[in-house]
Amino acid sequence: MRSFRTSLVRALCAGLILAGTGGLVQAEVKSKPVTYEHDGTMLKGFLAWDDAGTGQRPGVLVVHEWWGLNDFTRDRAEELARMGYVAFALDMYGEGKVTTEPAQAKEWASGARSNTQKWRDRAQAGLNVLKQQPGVDPDRLAAIGYCFGGSTAVQLAYAGAPVKAVVSFHGALVPPDADAVIKPQVLICTGGADTSIPAAQIDAFAFGMEAAKAKYSILIFGGARHSFTNPKAGEYGIDNIAYNAEADRRSWANMKLLFDELFQTHP
Repeated sequence: MRSFRTSLVRALCAGLILAGTGGLVQAEVKSKPVTYEHDGTMLKGFLAWDDAGTGQRPGVLVVHEWWGLNDFTRDRAEELARMGYVAFALDMYGEGKVTTEPAQAKEWASGARSNTQKWRDRAQAGLNVLKQQPGVDPDRLAAIGYCFGGSTAVQLAYAGAPVKAVVSFHGALVPPDADAVIKPQVLICTGGADTSIPAAQIDAFAFGMEAAKAKYSILIFGGARHSFTNPKAGEYGIDNIAYNAEADRRSWANMKLLFDELFQTHP
């Protein structure tokens, strides 16, 4: 009996060693750039997925801050991939343009927002790319965004895009039109100390969502300023922009809770 047990233990140990040296296939997040076109403009997005996933999975569109599709946005896409989603970070500006200069970022973002229909269409083009990816369930889609990207994600909800949920992190809050039909669930995460999104703007947005009978939630994180999710926010030299680890962690946790409920990815 002792000899049998000894042999069994040795076999198990050998199996564990084999697993640790590559005998066991482990999950790994993969990523790649994706080039696509909209309205004559070449766009450069970023796709992330877990190569160990099987079957169709929910897809999440990620919309960048007004700086452009930078490392912060790509990191969030990869984090979503680790959670079991296929994530696509779109390019709203073209050619993957990125800046650290506020004046340039403002110019690009203002240009994108200057025509609401084109703004929405550019975001929809990114969503179409996500829907076409292998392994993405086109009936289980969501969109999230940061700053300029947060308001862009909300525009997708206003436009009737086929998403189940929209999450805005410190995005400007533009109320819906009076006749808007808003089907996705909308989660708004904003900072209580964000001077660019004052209480009056939050109130007007909530009033509009109530009038539209939308399913929405607004989370206000006390003391958090604009861009509270970005660890490098303080490097831009703008007083209203600052990272807040607690607000970042809790807003992300609430997003995960919403996705879990809608997509049953982690029951």
